[in-house]
Amino acid sequence: MEDEDFLLALRLQEQFDQETPGPERALSVVDESWEVLDPSPDVRAMFLQFNDRFFWGKLSGVEVKWSPRMTLCAGVCSYEGRGGLCSIRLSEPLLKLRPRRDLVQTLLHEMIHALLFVTQNNRDRDGHGPEFCKHMDRINQASGANITIYHSFHDEVDMYRQHWWRCNGPCQNRRPFFGYVKRAMNRPPSARDPWWAEHQKTCGGTYTKIKEPENYGKTGKDVRWIPLPGVIGITCIYFLKCFETEIQNTFRRCAIAPPTV
Repeated sequence: MEDEDFLLALRLQEQFDQETPGPERALSVVDESWEVLDPSPDVRAMFLQFNDRFFWGKLSGVEVKWSPRMTLCAGVCSYEGRGGLCSIRLSEPLLKLRPRRDLVQTLLHEMIHALLFVTQNNRDRDGHGPEFCKHMDRINQASGANITIYHSFHDEVDMYRQHWWRCNGPCQNRRPFFGYVKRAMNRPPSARDPWWAEHQKTCGGTYTKIKEPENYGKTGKDVRWIPLPGVIGITCIYFLKCFETEIQNTFRRCAIAPPTV
């Protein structure tokens, strides 16, 4: 009888073990579940978590922040000042249109640049050599991410380029731009552009603006001017003050308490 009870207990335990899941596997940092669990993460908190997990805490002095105006690339790591300030900026206009995993992978990409600067004083922002790739592969394997060398989101970048100019010279028939210059800000092509001298030499045409955002330059506000008091207004205020003072003196002379308003 005891043997039967023991065998029954073993079968029940085996059934229980099969029906009860074991310890849950840690989610990948880019698992689709995060899109629901934490769709808009705190980038500073995420940075600190990644710093401890993948970068041995070496990036505690690095700044990370959103950039509301950066529209040409998703992220950038810059090194400024004599003290070696290292700052990571993430493009709010570009990344807010992308899935959460793109934010995660962009942040990790820039953190690798920051690590190379902090540990090796590597200031090459565009450098993606063996050291960069070594850390990229290491973190991809450990996290399940797919960090790549480049993270340019062409569709989103083009969406923000709403100011267009086109040249009327020969370059309008040349690849790859066909005379177009498209920018996110209203800055016409000029001698400040590094390619301007070459354009003047090989084309010599004139750029004309052909497109801009709808209602650009219009405030849309009903501005109403309120004139400040002139000489007449100041004079009236002066006499009102004098009249008020005279009334107060009259009440005091008559020993009558002035009325309160």
